[in-house]
Amino acid sequence: MDNMQYAEELLREFLVFRGFTNTLQSFEKELPTDIGRNFQVDKILDLVFSVYVPNYQADKLIALLNFFKQRFSSSSETVFISTLSKLEVSILRYYIVNALQSAKHEKVVEFFQANGSYLLQKREDWTPWFAIPYIKNPSLDPQFRVYFSKEWFDALHLSFRNFLSEVFNGTRIPALLKISTEKNTVKYLKDGIKQLNNKLSQLQALLETKEAEILYLQSLAPSDREASILKEINSISDLSSEASSKDDGVSSRVKDFREPVNDSLHIGEKITTTNCGESSSSTGVLDKSTVAKSSSMGGSVGQSPSEHEKSSNVLQMAHTENSIDVLGEEEFPEVKVDFQETFLGHTSRISRCRFSASGMNIASASVDGTVRIWTYDSSTPTSRNATIYCGAEIMSLDWECRSDRLLLIGTADGGIKAWNVDAKRVVCDLSTTTGFPSVLDLKCSPVEPIFVSAAASRWNGFHKLDKAGFASLTVWNMKTWKAMTVLPLGEDPPAITSLCFNHNGKILAASAADGMIHMFDMSAGLQITGWPAHDTAVSSLLFGPDETSIFSLGSDGKIFEWSLQNQGRVLWSRDCTRYCFPDSLKICRHEIALDSNGKRLLVTSGSVRSPIYQVQGHTLGLRTLPHSGAITSVDWHPTLPIFITGSADHSVRVTSII
Repeated sequence: MDNMQYAEELLREFLVFRGFTNTLQSFEKELPTDIGRNFQVDKILDLVFSVYVPNYQADKLIALLNFFKQRFSSSSETVFISTLSKLEVSILRYYIVNALQSAKHEKVVEFFQANGSYLLQKREDWTPWFAIPYIKNPSLDPQFRVYFSKEWFDALHLSFRNFLSEVFNGTRIPALLKISTEKNTVKYLKDGIKQLNNKLSQLQALLETKEAEILYLQSLAPSDREASILKEINSISDLSSEASSKDDGVSSRVKDFREPVNDSLHIGEKITTTNCGESSSSTGVLDKSTVAKSSSMGGSVGQSPSEHEKSSNVLQMAHTENSIDVLGEEEFPEVKVDFQETFLGHTSRISRCRFSASGMNIASASVDGTVRIWTYDSSTPTSRNATIYCGAEIMSLDWECRSDRLLLIGTADGGIKAWNVDAKRVVCDLSTTTGFPSVLDLKCSPVEPIFVSAAASRWNGFHKLDKAGFASLTVWNMKTWKAMTVLPLGEDPPAITSLCFNHNGKILAASAADGMIHMFDMSAGLQITGWPAHDTAVSSLLFGPDETSIFSLGSDGKIFEWSLQNQGRVLWSRDCTRYCFPDSLKICRHEIALDSNGKRLLVTSGSVRSPIYQVQGHTLGLRTLPHSGAITSVDWHPTLPIFITGSADHSVRVTSII
């Protein structure tokens, strides 16, 4: 009831704003009658057959039918679109028959003059109907006689009624009514965040107490210090886990509050964690809360820089010549957070999330077939935020490398869309060949206006990458939006799973489902080298910071850094099977991301945390803060120590680390 009243208030506000005073009066007149709480099939039938057809309002009739077809945009409603298209043909033919029966031949001629092009685009054969105004007795013509019978009209009327009753059976509600849930959702979120802030304050007090104990332990003999500090770190972790478990009631409540957020919102919700201690309302987003700076995530409250450096040295410990970590992955400390923002609004798990070329925008894709453009920087206009409906599962995303203007989207049904962020519309809608319908990856050249698509002949899920069929690598021109060439892969090549360009776009690296890494010379359009890298399918691939090496992640959770100067030599490796366990492939395709300095490698985990490996300098790794669901996608900011994580809990999180 509250949502219905709120929706009515929104409608009144809009009518007053646009100056539709006559419409407002009619709305106010009908509102007290409380006609119904659902779509009224009889009134729609009267509008079509008692208003539009008798009054010869063909433009309004066609507009109404097109409106209905636009509402059935999801892939699950394609059968409705097909049925409505057939009904549309019959309704328009009845419009013509009614005009002829009323001796309004000029209305028929006028109808064909205005809508002839529209009708000829249909698959149905409309050509004979263009002659009907000039036939003396069309009701006697064998080709048209059936349309003048009462039985045909009764069948049409009943069919249209049954169709409307089926699609408007009470399960469908208008988008405006869905949006009205925002008011209650924001209230619930604020209440939940307030309780979480109180719990966080308690945790901070607990951590400050433990850090004071750590300072005391540092005064012990050097031989005892390392073991004591490690013991205390484990103690803090246990206490934090215990406190978090006590807070499960609040966390689950906040999750429940987020679930009503509907995908009809074009600008999602946004929850921010910064270095302030108060909650405030954010402009341009649904909700924003601020909590204390995350020194609680392993920070140094009350600890001087020199003391903190000492404890860090103890935690990192000297590593062997082979760079083997002394601490296990399960003992990695959490990252120290400067600020954090969580974006809500997706209704299914996140499949991909990517920073734009400047890092100002974020694109996130969900398995429900939607892509959202987020603006996490307050200096960027929120008008750049948008939602893109693709109608199929999204398998790949990539931003144009030279600007934040274009976003490429690859889908499971062979579609490639180019979204213009400034114009907020799809500027090109391409399709791969029918033999390769699954666009596993897209990559834009950093220099030229081209991009490469990796498509597979079939798709059985992430856990069956090695059964993704054959591969096709196509180079596309971003000016003409046409295919330029197909890169050679040999006969019956295994599916290509990941792509990456070097800095000048002359070399393209591609990983395959059979564990191979291929290197292509883009100027010649030929493969120049390749080597077997993994025993399983390669999930993700990227060049090292100086481009003398290349990183690869296998579906078995093993990471290798390969030398490009001494092909086949492994420079660095990690086994992150603990995070990238095989079952996680059922919900996400594992991927890796390297920070702008080339020192930290972030890995998609398939669990609620993701590891951050130090590939240069220190050997000690870090762990991200936990999501409430498995992490399914990661990416680093192009210039700053900021990363994003997408999760199966439907959220996208931006984290800035110290």
